[in-house]
Amino acid sequence: MDNPQESAPKGHARTRSGVKATRPRSSTKGPLDVNDAPLASPLSLPPQRLLSPTGQPRSRTPTSTTPFPPSSPARSPMPTTTRRLTTTTLPARPRERDFSYLLRPEIYHPLTNLNTPPAFRTGPHQPSPDTPLPDLLTAGHFRGAAIAAAQALTAAAGTSPGPIDPADHARIFDLLYTRLACLTLLDGGTALAAHEVKALGDLSSAFYYAVQDDAAHLVPWDLRVLCVRLQALGFGDPRRAVMSYYELAREARAAVAAAAGRHDHGGMEVWKARLGDLGVRVAGALVEMGDLMGAAAHLWGLRPASGGGMREALLWLHLGDFEAALGKWRALREVVEDEMVGVNEAVCLLYVGKMQEGRALLESLVDSGRSSHTLLFNLTTMYELCTDRSRALKVKLSEKVAAMGERADGWEKTNADFKL
Repeated sequence: MDNPQESAPKGHARTRSGVKATRPRSSTKGPLDVNDAPLASPLSLPPQRLLSPTGQPRSRTPTSTTPFPPSSPARSPMPTTTRRLTTTTLPARPRERDFSYLLRPEIYHPLTNLNTPPAFRTGPHQPSPDTPLPDLLTAGHFRGAAIAAAQALTAAAGTSPGPIDPADHARIFDLLYTRLACLTLLDGGTALAAHEVKALGDLSSAFYYAVQDDAAHLVPWDLRVLCVRLQALGFGDPRRAVMSYYELAREARAAVAAAAGRHDHGGMEVWKARLGDLGVRVAGALVEMGDLMGAAAHLWGLRPASGGGMREALLWLHLGDFEAALGKWRALREVVEDEMVGVNEAVCLLYVGKMQEGRALLESLVDSGRSSHTLLFNLTTMYELCTDRSRALKVKLSEKVAAMGERADGWEKTNADFKL
């Protein structure tokens, strides 16, 4: 008679130690990867493991007592895990969200023009007080645009066009993005933006998700990305930026897959571009943390869409071989019309002893309407190296750029741009 114990299936059979698995280990993908995304990140570990030198996740201790949105369940400034919200986590019926906490005047700092050169304070190119906000942005009057955005957010009753509806999140977030973005373009404005952005609280909380429309986020993507770095600076926690970028990357990967399922090729390209942008921002966050080796490994792991020659030229410049870098920049300038190429070529000319040629190159860029902070800073530095009377050249340069008006890249400048 058969033994029933021998014919019964065994629930837990011990595997012999001498037997090896015949199936190779499956490859894993990080949150910055998609099947054919423009990234091949070497960061295969989750951000918690990446950021901890001991390989252990770090606790999320609140670093600020700044109040969060009234309806937000979050109590910690650290971002919570991105999740798909269902009717079990949100009310069954949609309700209006009250964003009046973002309309308080005490949130926004006053801005002055004390550090603006005299040539930019007066003249025919100065905007009038009633200039529309879009016109201020188009003309590069970022200080005026930041002031106008704050005034619109905090408008009182009886003013024109009047106060904003606290439930009009689209208008509120559009003005808030303009305010924060313009502040980052001003000298010393990033610190103010990092302080003002605290009013938003935890953007990954359920409060900022819509009940309908597949639980879409109420905050526009560009504002969410901008807030990552600003909140990391505001709360004094640079690790927060890397973790938040990874959370956004997971959302972007899910959006790529959803667009592929709908055969929406245009949507796929948009989200792939956003995913690639997040990869570069992760490298920037690692640099700000002081992890230069990690940033370099991460950047070299990205799949470049173009610009390989420019990366090589930057590498030679970083290594200090200015002769080799100069040749690369000259070759690039023949095929690429880019201000950065011209500025780096001028810097190489300075280091190989051809200062006058480098100065002439930078001045030609200004004559063509270019006026970035990097260009002006390097040109004024050459003025300091060429003569003891560099201040007169700097003042003349500031007047020249001011007279360019809307032709200049970002018209409004500060004393720091001209080293005055």
